[in-house]
Amino acid sequence: MNTDIHRLLDEAFAGIEMTPAAQDLKEEIRANVAAQVDDLVAAGVSPAEAAQRAIAELGDVRSLLDDEPAAPLGWEALSARNRVRPKPGFVVRTVLLSVLAAGALIGILLALLLLHPAGPALVAGLGAVAAVSLGVVTADALLQETTTNHPLPARRAVGFGLATGGTLLALALGGAFALALDQLWLVILAAVLLVASIALFSYLGATQTNRHKAWIHGAMTPMPPNRFETDPEAAARFGIYTAVIWFVTLAAIVVLVFTAGWWWAPVAFVAGLAAMMLLLARMLYAPRSGDRR
Repeated sequence: MNTDIHRLLDEAFAGIEMTPAAQDLKEEIRANVAAQVDDLVAAGVSPAEAAQRAIAELGDVRSLLDDEPAAPLGWEALSARNRVRPKPGFVVRTVLLSVLAAGALIGILLALLLLHPAGPALVAGLGAVAAVSLGVVTADALLQETTTNHPLPARRAVGFGLATGGTLLALALGGAFALALDQLWLVILAAVLLVASIALFSYLGATQTNRHKAWIHGAMTPMPPNRFETDPEAAARFGIYTAVIWFVTLAAIVVLVFTAGWWWAPVAFVAGLAAMMLLLARMLYAPRSGDRR
């Protein structure tokens, strides 16, 4: 076990008479803190910092030993006690990238209004700038610790950033294709990016783990777990089925573009999206085999 836990816990109980009740409480807290530290370390936090965070969230342990339990704090009080301020560097990066993305979107609007015809390369280029900027903002935001959540692991944060940027870039390429209908490669690339981004979003969503801090669990009304949290095999199957659906959808889009015409491509996309939503509803809410009589 992390030795910092023992040291910090001894400091937290300093000056408290170690009655049997206090000793039992200390051991119970030790086990809970150890589990929380393991979660933080798995999320990329150093063991020493993880131990300090977990102990800090306990507050004053004397209140836990009072004969009359203290009235539970409200959400605002708990939020204020555990508040985490955004890092200045993150704020600066977010503002600059957001301004860059907004400038790119304004540039697209001006190009559509003032240039006749607007160049598809210009629209696609400005759209790429906006997509990359907002994708980076998304990943950077998920890497930050907040008042309620621990930072997301770097790989998953980058995955969400890529999925966000890919979706936005697909929209930009689709807009560029609308300005140059003879450039079929634009709509094909847009379809590939969109399908890949949706598949990535689906995978990340199906494999998402709990990021909430310990104090959130006591402050929030308990919610029943969804099936993917209690049945990892169902989550894995959903990810595989989703990938298959979107690969088939992508193949159908390519075939339709080169045979029936590009205007049939949205039909394949809508069919793929409908299939994925039906699959999600089926796997989340269908009765388990053990529940059937």
